[in-house]
Amino acid sequence: MPEFFPFIPGNETGRAARQHASDASPLLGRFRAVPPSRAGGATSSRASQQQSLGLLTAGGRGSVHVGYGTLLVAGLEGDYSDEEDEDEDGDEDGDGDDGNVRGCGAVWRRTGRAWRRFVRLSRRSVRDLWIAPRQPAVKRVVERWWSRWAVLVFLPAALAVAWVALPFPQYPLSPSHERTHPQPHENPKTGPDSDHRAPGHGEARVQVNFWFFLLVYYGFYNLTALIWITKVFNLYSLNWWPSTLGFPLTVSLIAALSLAAPIPIYLIPEARYVTIHNTAWISWTFVIMAMPVAIAFCILMTHERHLGLRNSLSETQRIFTSSWWTGKTDTLSVTRNHNRRRGLMGRGASSFDPDATLQVADQSPGQRLPAFMQRRRWLPASFVRFVWFCLALFVGLLAYLAGEAYAEIYLRTLPHNSFETIVYVYSWVVTVHLLDALTGWILGASEGERVGSYPLSWIFKLYFMLTYQTYVRALYARLRSPSQFIWLQALSSGFLIILTPLTMTQTYHRVLSMLGLTSQSYASYQKICTRNVFIRFLAENVSMLTFLGSILVLHFGANKDVYPYFAFDDPDELYDFGLTFYASMITWACELAAGIVLRGLIRCIFGVNANVEGKMDLAVWPELLPTSVAVMLHVLQSMLFSIIRLHFR
Repeated sequence: MPEFFPFIPGNETGRAARQHASDASPLLGRFRAVPPSRAGGATSSRASQQQSLGLLTAGGRGSVHVGYGTLLVAGLEGDYSDEEDEDEDGDEDGDGDDGNVRGCGAVWRRTGRAWRRFVRLSRRSVRDLWIAPRQPAVKRVVERWWSRWAVLVFLPAALAVAWVALPFPQYPLSPSHERTHPQPHENPKTGPDSDHRAPGHGEARVQVNFWFFLLVYYGFYNLTALIWITKVFNLYSLNWWPSTLGFPLTVSLIAALSLAAPIPIYLIPEARYVTIHNTAWISWTFVIMAMPVAIAFCILMTHERHLGLRNSLSETQRIFTSSWWTGKTDTLSVTRNHNRRRGLMGRGASSFDPDATLQVADQSPGQRLPAFMQRRRWLPASFVRFVWFCLALFVGLLAYLAGEAYAEIYLRTLPHNSFETIVYVYSWVVTVHLLDALTGWILGASEGERVGSYPLSWIFKLYFMLTYQTYVRALYARLRSPSQFIWLQALSSGFLIILTPLTMTQTYHRVLSMLGLTSQSYASYQKICTRNVFIRFLAENVSMLTFLGSILVLHFGANKDVYPYFAFDDPDELYDFGLTFYASMITWACELAAGIVLRGLIRCIFGVNANVEGKMDLAVWPELLPTSVAVMLHVLQSMLFSIIRLHFR
């Protein structure tokens, strides 16, 4: 938590009290709250006040974001400005020293200072945005629409497209494989192996280098997954790695294990067939992502965090126990039920005597309880909260595997008509929303619930929304006519524009409350719905931009034969590159228009701005920015990884 006011202990006669004795610094018990002083006097104070008022009056207009978060962002903005002012003052002082210097030496010195300042600012920007995010830095990025688009849409899409565009070392297929599997321009139904049905994402056309795939392609994929899990733990405020090893060494060991384990399978000829299945690699990534969760669980169990009381009581705490009077360092180990049973066994059922004098009786050495019975038999709330958090992660990873299964079923049963396509899409929509609702219930959005973390619910909502969008984008490459695009987009945009405002009404919220499906107030419920609109906007744009970019680089790039799903060069296929690309662009334009209409309706009907809600969330919880980029990149990589065709040399 940041420090709002430094508290100075003392009394009214101290020098600090005389210095700060004013109405602006009231005495709070034995402490006095002193506002932090700023360099620059009244000018800096006025600038800070204007920045605070600007956020609350302009940036926060149309928001239901209530609480101390808005004031927190406003207060910290001045700190960031002060740091920049110091850098600028230092550069100006340096320029003044060289004011009388002429020649090339002065130019080189000014150029060197400008370069050093650029490096210093870049390093600070990377630190304040990605490594240890700070609220002022994140707010400056998300405040402007073009920088927000650059960081939250273009950056993850560009990283995913660049990753998939890495040229694989490719080799021709062996003659035995060519006889078994038809070539791209051959019809598999007329060949000698007519009973063989090619998978929907194509047969392998070339052999690829195993070591390049493992160390570069798959290694970066696993690294992104580990970064995503780590960022989620950062939102949970828990370090999953052992403190004795540290984060760099622990991540390096897990990354090395993720790359070393598949090597024996590849080197054994009898087991090499496992390496050609995408599901095997994805399942191994699932195990790698579960390792941080298992490590954190083992650390908590080793430190006995699952026990109600782990440490000895202090002298003050022991005053309220019998250990103070008996002279023993007890730890509140004996429960009330066991005390009752001990009394019944020691003195009989009628041992209670209301007229007896109060006595403090010590326990004989033979009747002392074992150590494991001296601990409270209940789980602390922090440990229960961690178990709920692990369950939410498991459900999220389960959705990841379910998406792979859905995509495999759809691609292996091609071609489909419009009705079958709609059934597939909306069965997947229902599945994702059910898993999303379950995860949202587990995480909660307010304190006191199972996990009670609004930032975690934000990230998992983005995860599920993007998982749904990416697998829908993937089937766009197998739509055969413009009518299928029209049907899908009409249903999607229609449901979005009509149902979303209806679900934000007080009547709908009242029905949910009566059914026991929500316990939130209407303002909190409206906040969640508006936030979901902003998250859907991010998921739609980053998934479509990645889809269009991947089509271009895979259809015209060096990896065309590694990704036959986007080749579009089989004359017997009903799918066309031009139809897929241009129809997808029109679909994207329709989605942008539907998003603008929806946000306009929400602003007119409810007086809430979805963009402001998203910006406020990112500014109040700065860790959301790097976590959002990590989860976007991981889900986009998963979509592209599911359609690669592997056949190693």
